Formats: sequence, C-alpha cells, structure tokens
Amino acid sequence: MSTRKRGLSTQQANGTAKPVERVNDPKTDYTRWRLEDDRGRQTWHYLRSDDELKQWPQTTADKYHIGMNTGLPALPSAKSPLQAAENGLKFFSQLQLEPGNWACQYGGPMFLLPGLVVTLYVTNLPLAQAEQTEIIRYLFNLQNLGSKNGGDGGWGLHIEADSSVFGTAMNYTALRLLGVSPEDPRMRKARGCLYHLGSALNGPHWAKFWLSVLGVMQWEIVNPVPPELWLLPDWVPISPWRWWIHMRQVFLPMSYIWSKKWQYPKADTDPLIRQLRQELFTAPHEEIAWVRYRNAISPRDNYHPKTWVLNLINHFLVFLYIPYMRFAWLASRAEKWVWRLIQMEDANTDFANLGPVNAVMNMLACYIEEGPDAYSVRRHRERMHDFLWLADNGMMMNGTNGVQNWDTSFAIVAIAEAGLATKPQYHQTLLKALEFLEDQQILEHAEGYEQSSAYTDPPTAKTAPEAGYRHPRRGAWGFSNRIQGYTVSDTTSEALKSALMLQNMADPNNPSQKLFPEVISAQRLKWAVDIILTMQNKSGACSSYETTRGGPYMEYLNAAEVFGRIMVEYEYPECTSSCVTALHIFHELQPDYRAEDIRRFISRAVQWLRTDQLADGSWYGSWGICFTYAGMFALGCLATQGETHANSEPVRRACNFFIDKQNEDGGWGESYKSCETNEWCQHPDGSQVVQTAWVIISLLEAEYPHKEPIERAVKLLMDRQQPNGEWLQEGIEGVFNKSCMISYPNYKFIFPIKALGMYAKCFGDAETNGHA
Repeated sequence: MSTRKRGLSTQQANGTAKPVERVNDPKTDYTRWRLEDDRGRQTWHYLRSDDELKQWPQTTADKYHIGMNTGLPALPSAKSPLQAAENGLKFFSQLQLEPGNWACQYGGPMFLLPGLVVTLYVTNLPLAQAEQTEIIRYLFNLQNLGSKNGGDGGWGLHIEADSSVFGTAMNYTALRLLGVSPEDPRMRKARGCLYHLGSALNGPHWAKFWLSVLGVMQWEIVNPVPPELWLLPDWVPISPWRWWIHMRQVFLPMSYIWSKKWQYPKADTDPLIRQLRQELFTAPHEEIAWVRYRNAISPRDNYHPKTWVLNLINHFLVFLYIPYMRFAWLASRAEKWVWRLIQMEDANTDFANLGPVNAVMNMLACYIEEGPDAYSVRRHRERMHDFLWLADNGMMMNGTNGVQNWDTSFAIVAIAEAGLATKPQYHQTLLKALEFLEDQQILEHAEGYEQSSAYTDPPTAKTAPEAGYRHPRRGAWGFSNRIQGYTVSDTTSEALKSALMLQNMADPNNPSQKLFPEVISAQRLKWAVDIILTMQNKSGACSSYETTRGGPYMEYLNAAEVFGRIMVEYEYPECTSSCVTALHIFHELQPDYRAEDIRRFISRAVQWLRTDQLADGSWYGSWGICFTYAGMFALGCLATQGETHANSEPVRRACNFFIDKQNEDGGWGESYKSCETNEWCQHPDGSQVVQTAWVIISLLEAEYPHKEPIERAVKLLMDRQQPNGEWLQEGIEGVFNKSCMISYPNYKFIFPIKALGMYAKCFGDAETNGHA
C-alpha cells in the first residue's frame, strides 16, 4: 500500500484562491436573494415580485453572505486585545440567524456540483433558472485562469487545487449541461487542459461512474462496485459495515446503480450528450475500447494509487466473477438488501442524507427503483436545496447541509472563554445560541435500533444490520442539524461543553444565582455523556462518527484514488481532545454520574494523545489545516490534566514546534499541502488570521512562559481587524481525507475572538503598543 503526492505540482504550496479578470457572465439581482433558516434547515430563495421583497426584507446576514455592503458602522478603534475581541463579537453577533445559529458557506470541494447537475439532468428535474445562472458563475469564477494555479483553464479537486481530470472533466460537463456553449473561450481553454491531462479517460473512479450514468462513457470503463459485498457475513474483516460512514454510504447507492447498469435513457439521441462524447475525448468516441481504460488515471488525480490487491480483485471480478459467476438471483438479492439500507438512510435523515455525494446518488437510486413520481424522488429533490449556498462568487454545493451545530457550539465556547459571556449586551445572543442547541439535540433512536440486538441503555458502540449499522445517536448532536441525524463525537462534545459552560455560569451581580436558565435538562446532558462514552476505541482514542470497525489494511481496497485515509474510521487528536475536555467539565460539575467510566475514558484518551504526538512535537490534524489545528486541541486537552509548559515535556515540545514556525510579522501560516505531505508547509501568502489564533490559544493553554511571541501574534490579529470589527477571508481552513480542502469561514471570527479574550485574561487588558 502506498500513497504518493499528486503530480509534481505538489512540491509547491498554492495560495488563496484569488479572483482573476473574467468575462462578465449573467448574474442574478442579489437584492432579491434571501436565506431562510427553518430550525437549522438553511435554504436560499430568489424572490420574484416586489410584494415578496416588501414582505421579506433582506437581513444583515443575507447581505454579508452574498458579499453586499452590510451597512454596519465603524467601531471605536480597539486599543487593547479585549476591545478587539469585543469589536469582533459585535460584528459576528449581527450574523446570528433567528433560530440562534450561525450560517456560512461550507464549500471548497469541486466535485459536488457536477454530481447534482448530472443527476438532475438525467431525471429531468432541473434547477431553477436563478440557481443555474449562479452555478455557472461560480464554476467559471473558480476556474484556474490568469494567475490562479498556472491558469491552464481546468479545475482541481478543491478550490485551491491544481487542475485535475476529475475537476476539469466533471465541471466542464456540468457547465455544458447548464447550457454553456463549447465555443466559449473558457470552455476551449478547459478542453485544452483536459486533453493535456489525457482526456476524461484518465479520470478517477467517481468521474467514470458519473459519466457512465450520463451516457458519455460506457459502464465497461468503471471498475466493479458489486452490491454483493453487502451480503458478506458481518464477521468478515472487509465487510462494508466496517467501512468509514461516508465511504459506505457512497458505496451503497453507487453499487445499486452500478449493478443496474442504469444509464440516461436518451443518451444516444440527446444532441448534447452526443456532443459531449466528442468534446471530452481525443479519440473518436465510437473507437474507444472502454474496458482498456478502467485503470487509466492522470498522475494529477492519483493521490492514492490502486494497490496490487485491489487490481487483482478487480481483475477477478471483471474477467471471472461477472461473466461466469454472478448469478441473477445473487445480484437480485444483493440489490434488494442494498435498497433496504438506502431506505433506512433516507428514513433516518428525512431524505437529507449524510452528505451531498450520497444524497444525489440516493435520489437517483429512488428514481430507478420507484419511478419519477415517487414521494422519495420528490422529497430528495426538495432536499437538494439544503446543500446549495449562495456567495459573492455564485452558488456552490456545501460539503454537508451546513455546519450549524459545529459553529454555534464553537462560538459559545469562544465567547465564554474570552470572558465576554457575562456582559449583558451578549446575553440574548448566547441564550438564543443555547436554545438552538437544545432544539438540535437528537432525541430519537435511529430506525430499527430499539428492536435490534445492539440496543442497550445506556448505549454501547455495538451495532446491527437491523439498525442499518448506525452508531447509537440519542443524546448526540450532529455536525449540521438534527435532521441529518448522525452522531459526531466532537460536535456532541463541543455542544455539551457549551451547555455546561452557560448553564453553570454564575451571575456576576448575584453569584448564588445562575446567569442562564437550564435550557437543556440534566437528563439530556447525561444522554450526551453516554454517547461520548461510546466513542472510545480500544486504543483510547476517538474517531468521528463511530468507533473504528476495521484496520488500516482496508486502504488496500481504496478505489477512490483521489483521497487518502477514506476506508475506515481513524483516530484523531481533535476528536479525542474534544471528548476529554467535555467529560472533564461534566465530571467536575456532576462527579457522581458514571464517575469510574469517565475517569477511565479520560485516562486512556490522554495516554493515547501523548503517544500520538510526533517526534517534532506536533500532532497531525485531519479536519483542519493541519498541525496548527491539531495542536490547539491537544494542548487544550492536556491542560485539563494540569499539563503545562512548566511540568510536561510533551507540552514543551509542542510549544517549541510552534515557536520555531512563527513568522517575522508575529503570525503563523500553514498551507494545505501539510495535509497532503505530512510535513509542515509554509503558506505562500504568509501568516493567516485563523492559524495565528489557533497557535495563540495553544500557547495560552500551555501556559507558555514567554509573553513576547504571543503578544506579537495578538498585534497581528488586531492589525488585520477591519474598522467594523470583522476579519477578512484568507486561505482555506479545513480538510478531509488528506487531499480535499473545505471552508470554515466563521473560524475567522470565532478563534480570533477567543484568542484575544484569553490573552487579555492571562496577561491583562493593557493597551497593546504598536497597534495601528
């Protein structure tokens, strides 16, 4: 098993995705867009009539998210860190939505919109014209033109990535399906890039899957995705229930569609599809021997090359199993069981699904199985709006249906730890945020769980096929909202911390009274603790959605090619640290509830965290970029155990790692290339506000004894703050599966506010000399 860097271009770190000079594409009237937030379900609406505009005025948050002037006034210039934190909060609180949460784009991946566009095209359920207009604008705005990533005209895996076949072939196809002419100069440029990379034939597995669904390719080019794997007994080490949740929930509908060999019925007669058959390849379409290109892939896309084990399995499936051993009764049985699991996923999420990739595939599976008029198809089509997000550069598809619970929990913790939660002017902001989290806690079991052999109370990590192999969820918080309905270890932990901090905060004017009411009951907080206690692996570490069910050997079967560490749940310092800090706070407040279980959990988790530290003192981060992100969590966790720079060698090594990476301007800037290469890569644009805040928090948690480097970093945050209190967007912040970056734009508010407030509490709030 091997992982290699994606092409020679990975030797250089790319900078922020900067806008370049572009054609003036048609644009909708942005004064007509409104963001609706219905208990955490976020959807954008384009108003047509003047009466609608009068009845539904545009909010400050609406204007901010689509890049319009918010009209928020300049604030008195901050002279001290706490004043800067408060200015930041004054701005950020204006973006809070009515239910109490904060919203933002969760874009970055460039392979999401094409799957949606292809699915809606083949099912004849098109997007509204306003949505189409803004998607076209977005895709062109993110094209690698001018100075962006060499300007070769393609698209990458994510918005800051070099062009790849996956990004270029799929986004070119999406634009054509949305009505863009092949003679547009940018489309000609894109074709040139695609041909340079070897044409669409050199795309990864997911690209070949979608282009086969569309009828541009033939199914022979797609390596097998047999649903029969779901018939393997659960004890088999490679059984799909052991795979990482995102991988298995994509494989589920993908295997159903592959088994049906379903293809757009009008492909041979649709003029547009016939044109794409010529535009995406350098050879005549009718002369392509599809089966010969099953394993063809451009080096730009081949982040995780197929192993010899997977190649051998595919060879067996293609040349022996499928033609001679795949009996109709066996395929039918597998399809029926897979279809039942798809139905369970739809039922548990009210058709919102885990994420946008399996959502569009599930929709297509429902279309194939139940027909175009089925409720399942209509409901899926409605849910597609949940993933679409409008920004100043057009309409994108979010990586989930939002980050509502995650960002709201982080915001509460940041405000509390900055020392601003007791100020009366922020009481309503925090109360609304707490009420939102109360509304979003998952209070129902997943379908089939209570009737399954896995059911216990309190729960364990055990699962069962009758429960759709889901991890227990009652008491948890999902990453986005309660509808999505998936337990996430660190989201549950951060939400629990938020509730504990606010509901146990003393009123400074009457210390015998609590400042906030008990919005979330003690019993429900205990349910959250029960869930967190199910999340620990045998090693002591925690994963994301569920415990690890298979070993790293499963990466031998990684067929995605463009992602690393995708086959199973791994162990993460971020998730582990969040769980420990939440349980630590709970145990201090409720020392009698499952005391021994909590003590054992914390002891084992902290021991694992120490062993996970790398030789240079860092921790590798899997959900944020990269070593700066993980270090913040790890040092915060160790601080709960009394480990500081004064008494802990691991903490001193971590501090030294950060101090060695500090830039001359006082900040820190880490490129996403760190995630791909497992080595620190300096950000080409220099210090970043978000990563600088992460390191400030890390050093303060560690009680680093030298003030000067922290003070320099604080000055950078203050200098970059705008007159109205905001910070501007810089480089991308998040990552998943090592190779794909994703945006967390609220981080530029949450973590600077927290860092500045923590600094003021630690060193006092004296005026900072040299602040412009």
